[in-house]
Amino acid sequence: MTSTLADEITRDFTATTFVVDGDNTLLLWHRKMQAWLPPGGHIDPHELPDDAAAREVREETGLEIELQGQRGMWGNVRVLHQPHCILLEDISPGHQHIDLVYFARCRSPASTVRIAEAEAGTYR
Repeated sequence: MTSTLADEITRDFTATTFVVDGDNTLLLWHRKMQAWLPPGGHIDPHELPDDAAAREVREETGLEIELQGQRGMWGNVRVLHQPHCILLEDISPGHQHIDLVYFARCRSPASTVRIAEAEAGTYR
């Protein structure tokens, strides 16, 4: 059996959240990427994508958020928050992220932000 390019690529699911407050958008300094990025990270096994989006924001900033859209039911089937878009990102040779991108607003005051130094650096 011959291997295909798809056999050589590993993919992880991630969730990224743009937290917006009026004209302001929360961005964190990503040490490895050396860029300002929204909070986000890997979706844990058995974790729902929209729960991962909220968890990553909470872990990285201490903020509680409300994702855009609503959860609900469609008959007897759960409807999750729908991502704004889904990106396929090349992370390194042979490795990609399938990134579910959400938008949210803060439920907690912006003054309660606590940047997790292990997750994001401060730009100086």
